[in-house]
Amino acid sequence: MKLTSLTFVAGLAIALGPVLVADQVGAQSIQYKSPAGVEYRSLPDTEALTTAKAALAADPRNVAKVIDLGVAQSGARQFREAIATFTRGLEIEPNNALLLRWRGHRYLSVREFDKARADLTRGSTIDPSIYGNWYHLGIIQYIAGEFAAAAASFTKAQPIAPDPGELAGSTDWLWMSLNRAGRGAEAKAMLDRKPESRLPPIDNAYTRRLQLYRGEIGPEKVITPADTDEVQIATLAYGLGNWYLVNGDKAKARESFERSVKTAGGWPGFGFIVSEVELRRLR
Repeated sequence: MKLTSLTFVAGLAIALGPVLVADQVGAQSIQYKSPAGVEYRSLPDTEALTTAKAALAADPRNVAKVIDLGVAQSGARQFREAIATFTRGLEIEPNNALLLRWRGHRYLSVREFDKARADLTRGSTIDPSIYGNWYHLGIIQYIAGEFAAAAASFTKAQPIAPDPGELAGSTDWLWMSLNRAGRGAEAKAMLDRKPESRLPPIDNAYTRRLQLYRGEIGPEKVITPADTDEVQIATLAYGLGNWYLVNGDKAKARESFERSVKTAGGWPGFGFIVSEVELRRLR
């Protein structure tokens, strides 16, 4: 039987519980609470989110519109709400690898790593052509200290990267994974091939980190006064910290990881997330 818009909204309310209620009244819901007790919250609804909600309400079994809403919620850092939305989509299409990719990514954002791993592993098995499943699975494996497995995932992600930014990202994480797996010669050989050159050049945090790895800039040039976005700073600081760690300087690595996690607004970034993990490892 086809669900009505009202039925969908009621079902979604049950799935989301108090999170949806908070969202409806414009409150910023708690998304992640750090081990130190710091609460990180969502942002208010955006115009894109309001539009996506209306579109899905008009066609509640349209999985493409489910994804649109979940992505819009993610853009407002409403990651737990997005997880509930993607879960609703998986009730419609249980084997949709794209829904698994998105839900796995958002479980990663809220530090529910085991759930992220389950979704991303299953998604990559169902459809190995989806870049995001391999990329985010690699992040999960890296977080777990499974560096050889992470390198294998990023190796699969790299040639199917959908744009220059993602290609730079998968190249960067592959270099880090290989080095942390004790395969520094392979990491250097991979960078020497300049795999990111197959797509038009861009300038982002990952390309700057790649410049550091190649010796094109020094560590003092990684974070500049022009870097004010907190996700950008967290991303750059993690890459710098890992570079110090690979080169045997744990004290400077710790300083960089601490700088990453001090960027309160950078909490959804992978640099922030992995810096939290590295600081626990160093302790």
